[in-house]
Amino acid sequence: MGKGMIFLVFVILCGCWDRTEINDLAFVTATALDLSDDGNVLCSLQIAIPASIEGGSRSGGEANQFFIISAEGKDGNEIHRKLQKKSSRILFLSHRSVIFVSERLAEQGIGDILDIFTHDPRNRLKTYIMVVKGGEGRNILKMNYPLKQVSIEAVKEMEISGEDVAVTLRDFFMAQASEGVHPVVGTIEPDVHSKDTDKEIFNFAGAAVFKDFKLYGLLNDKDTMGLLWVTNKLKTGRITTNLHKGGEVGLVLSQAHSKIITQNLKNAVQFKIQLEGQGSLAENTSNLDINEPKNLKIIKNELENAVRKQVQDFLFKIQKKYKVDSVGFGQEVYKNYPDKWAVLKPNWNTMFPKATIAIEVNLTVKGAGMVHSSFGSQDEGDEK
Repeated sequence: MGKGMIFLVFVILCGCWDRTEINDLAFVTATALDLSDDGNVLCSLQIAIPASIEGGSRSGGEANQFFIISAEGKDGNEIHRKLQKKSSRILFLSHRSVIFVSERLAEQGIGDILDIFTHDPRNRLKTYIMVVKGGEGRNILKMNYPLKQVSIEAVKEMEISGEDVAVTLRDFFMAQASEGVHPVVGTIEPDVHSKDTDKEIFNFAGAAVFKDFKLYGLLNDKDTMGLLWVTNKLKTGRITTNLHKGGEVGLVLSQAHSKIITQNLKNAVQFKIQLEGQGSLAENTSNLDINEPKNLKIIKNELENAVRKQVQDFLFKIQKKYKVDSVGFGQEVYKNYPDKWAVLKPNWNTMFPKATIAIEVNLTVKGAGMVHSSFGSQDEGDEK
């Protein structure tokens, strides 16, 4: 056997000398970041118990499928060292799905604590980040979600359904570093109406708008739908409105698109948002017979007005109340008129709240689906 072949055999035999066995790893499935009473960051890790990962069964119910460790510190490296000392296994972060940040900590700022996620290769930037509205992140980790072995997997699936804001660390950092736009993340809260403590549940509660790594405000569900539609990220949704003629109609969207047009940059900053949507009626408690084209036109106009009002309310919040360009109107200027953006950028924080934004809505109502043409007319037919 030649020297080259002997060397190759030696490399093959010794190539895995530094590998870590799976039995030596602690699989972190989620992280919670809270603000401690003395102003430090309290970090909690949800760690899956091996049997739950491998598909085995354990006694004791859902609570025994994971355990939680916590440590307090001023920065990410200090906290990680303390957490590692509390685990007999090496903390393995590549399986982590979500990072929960409490509302209190987000208001103080999360730039310093998130810095470790950009420098430590053990952290995956595809991990989702969410704000816990009105509560602590570590309490979400303790929940026993009834549909999944580990509650975080339920969060991950609900996030990517297309009805809520789904933002990863990578998305967050990219928005933070981009021209003319500020980051937005999803929010979550425990369901206060849940009576079964053995099967606690949580709700998505809209979105949180950030600027300079600080939480500036919260958006409710309707605001969040407006945000998703304007930014062309809405996959599905429901629009309901009360008709002037009485009754309520509801439309389930199957398609939604948007376009932002920069109109004037000379004397004032002006934009136009064009919203288009397509869907089917899912509710009709009015006396209007939707088989009549004129009635369907009335419903279409009412639904378009409802969408326009909903988006106007959302824009008022980010423009006048929070003064944060969460949509990226500045980014539209930067992409289409870079020379103009160079002039506007230094004063964008004061110019954006004063910008004029027009909204155009065009809905296509495709039939009635499962809805009766008119409950009122059906009752009249029964009387006859």
